[in-house]
Amino acid sequence: MALTRRTFVTSTLAAGTTAAAGATLGTPAALAAPAPLASPPGDVVGKVTVGYQGWFACIGDGAPINSWWHWSANASQPPSPTNTTIKSWPDVRDYTRTYPTAYPNLNGGQRAALFSSHDDQTVDTHFRWMRENAHDTAALQRFNPNSPEGPTRDAMATKVRRAAETHGRKFYIMYDVTGWTAMQQEIKADWTNRMRAHTASSAYAIQNGRPVVGIWGFGFNESNKAWPPEVCLDVISWFQAQGCYVMGGVPTHWRTGTGDSRPGFLGVYRALDMLSPWMVGRIGTIADADNFYQNVNLPDQAECDAHGVDYQPCVLPGDLQLRQRVHGDFMWRQFYNLCRVGVQGFYISMFDEYNEGHQIARTAENASQVPAGSGIWALDEDGTPCSADYYLRLTGDGGRMLKGQLPLTATRP
Repeated sequence: MALTRRTFVTSTLAAGTTAAAGATLGTPAALAAPAPLASPPGDVVGKVTVGYQGWFACIGDGAPINSWWHWSANASQPPSPTNTTIKSWPDVRDYTRTYPTAYPNLNGGQRAALFSSHDDQTVDTHFRWMRENAHDTAALQRFNPNSPEGPTRDAMATKVRRAAETHGRKFYIMYDVTGWTAMQQEIKADWTNRMRAHTASSAYAIQNGRPVVGIWGFGFNESNKAWPPEVCLDVISWFQAQGCYVMGGVPTHWRTGTGDSRPGFLGVYRALDMLSPWMVGRIGTIADADNFYQNVNLPDQAECDAHGVDYQPCVLPGDLQLRQRVHGDFMWRQFYNLCRVGVQGFYISMFDEYNEGHQIARTAENASQVPAGSGIWALDEDGTPCSADYYLRLTGDGGRMLKGQLPLTATRP
């Protein structure tokens, strides 16, 4: 099974920086004015990209993997309170087909059922939500396709392509190289023999006249991402030679080569056309976001500007189960701060990540919509009612501020 993104945190992640608690930020009346870009606006520059896992399956859904993929710890059995990978409970009212679990009924009396990403209607619904909320582009996650999950991943690429075409959204393939031992050669073969065909779609993301490819995982200081810089540079250069614009999901502290980043990788990061530092597990409060604005985001942008690299930081809604969201204020502060930085785009982490509690997709609104006795928090956990689609809408508003369509403001709509 593929591993979820690491929430690897070291004591050095925030070293030397102290947030100013309770700082008051101004609210300029003028519309946001983006800084000069390394690249002109395209399908990722100047846009909102959502990370799309598409990795949930249920036994009986027809997926080749034939399991409760990413819903259960033991994927041969339905999820239950003692067999689960679920942190947040999805709102499933927009799906025409769901699958009963071994959880108790919801507090409101309905059966505890889940969706499958393999169902065409699910993917169509997700891309309809993106269209309705002005999310521009989806980065479809693709782990080692030569593993047993490969055929299901292949099917998801086709389904995402079709849904993006239907709803006028853009998409691109984003490789997650976590644990992919033979990555250097196999990623090239996978692109050549399978994924490159999707660039023929009118919905495939183009930046600077080139199809976008994402690679997540180079440079992380983790044992399952141990490639030396020369291997990473070879892969990046190969994709660029194929005519691709390469976006890299990189460590939070890529610029300094400390904490979650291996030293000696700055040349790798500078070789990318766009980079997006990972943020899950790094910040969880408004004070954290302000700290990162001053001590990480501003110097990151300056480094990218100096080397012609587009800068697309992650934006998090917050871990719902750690009660980080403060009914949208945490996410909005990130949007506001990054617009002040003048970033080249937002990468939302993630659209459908119910395993980490960082999803923006429709989520249980209140206790009546979560399984009885599960201890799972709903969106109103802090006493403020939030509709199931609240973070979809908030993301759309953040994108409008990025594009200068809303005033630059520290106060969320």
